[in-house]
Amino acid sequence: MTTTERGERRLTARQAQLLDQLEELFLAEGFAGFTLEDLAVRLHCSKTTLYALAGSKEQLAVRVVRHFFRRATAAVEARTATEDDPARRVTAYLEAVARALTPASRAFHRDLETFPPGRAVYEHNTAVAAQRVSALIADGVAAGRFREVHPGLVADTVTTLMLRIGRGDTARATGLDDAAAYRELAALLLHGISR
Repeated sequence: MTTTERGERRLTARQAQLLDQLEELFLAEGFAGFTLEDLAVRLHCSKTTLYALAGSKEQLAVRVVRHFFRRATAAVEARTATEDDPARRVTAYLEAVARALTPASRAFHRDLETFPPGRAVYEHNTAVAAQRVSALIADGVAAGRFREVHPGLVADTVTTLMLRIGRGDTARATGLDDAAAYRELAALLLHGISR
């Protein structure tokens, strides 16, 4: 048995496996076009098994999106924790975000954009990530590695670009995929704030 989100009951091993499989499927193909019947067939389970994870297709989509971002956040933080130098920490954080988002197809992002509960999860996680970047920059300023900058402005700028990246606006405007855009953001940010 594994733990799930705060306040939720534990998942069986099979349910945890299904949640991981749903995440992989949704990241690759999006989720709007699937019915619960489609998902049951693809995952070789019953609709009842899926209803045990969530009461509706919409609730299931939200649960899977939250699952993805929770796992991505853990991976990003684990990667960031390995760096002591403030500049390398900011770069590691943004590159880890890029890596975590790499499996997310354009179809997944499109479905997030048109599904308000999923978009809300994405926007919340993007805001948290921008706050984290702001805190990492503040640490670098305090350590004397970065010049004095306004952390709120930097966080707002990062949030705006992260949202544009997630919506596909940056890819359409520049031709860069999400991972490349995050690497460029890291480079731009560090060159702008380094002493």
